[in-house]
Amino acid sequence: MRYVKFFLRLLPFLIIGAGLHYWLPQHDVVRVTSTEVIRQDFSGFNRIFYAQADSGNTEQVTRDLRLINTEKQKTWFLGFFPRESRGVMVYRNEDTGWIWPPYFKFDSADLQAEASALISAAGQEQWVVVTHYGWRNRFLSIYPNAVGLRAIDSPDVRIIPWFNIFFFIFAGIAALFIRAAWMQFRERTLDPLFERAGDRMDEVNAGVAERRSRLKRLFGRK
Repeated sequence: MRYVKFFLRLLPFLIIGAGLHYWLPQHDVVRVTSTEVIRQDFSGFNRIFYAQADSGNTEQVTRDLRLINTEKQKTWFLGFFPRESRGVMVYRNEDTGWIWPPYFKFDSADLQAEASALISAAGQEQWVVVTHYGWRNRFLSIYPNAVGLRAIDSPDVRIIPWFNIFFFIFAGIAALFIRAAWMQFRERTLDPLFERAGDRMDEVNAGVAERRSRLKRLFGRK
């Protein structure tokens, strides 16, 4: 039972953390290998991960989906020695429109043209920073959504996620402000209310006890 309570307390933080990991922007250093348009089926559970009609897409069971195919350089460690390997990553390219998440992306066609212009061959790599949100899951057939491309000279460039840093600073300040406002509201409004309610209950209990005492004395005389 203790573990169940711990899990229930932890569950809201896991949900919020997963949502932030999905919606906040991330950056990958990749080489664009190709672009394509496929016919995608949106009739299953994966439909919630794709743009809806409010973003400018027609609400259909199947529709065309722009994809950006890339090769991603990864660094991993074998003991104390770093090793590099290459892996693939596929991004979708959809407008987000005015709906959630609020990236206000309306230029998916232009972004597809930029991606096509940045295609490079192995040995002549043109490295690109892809700004995206979302997850890649082969089982659910979902892709992260690319929202920006930027050519760079080297794959060793250091990317600082300024937006995420400022977001968490703002979120922390907002949480402290909300907590302070709640504590002030509780101290000024709720605590006096509870105290008055407690005093009232004490008065009621005292009155009930007094009446019981009178009844006992009355019946005791008889």
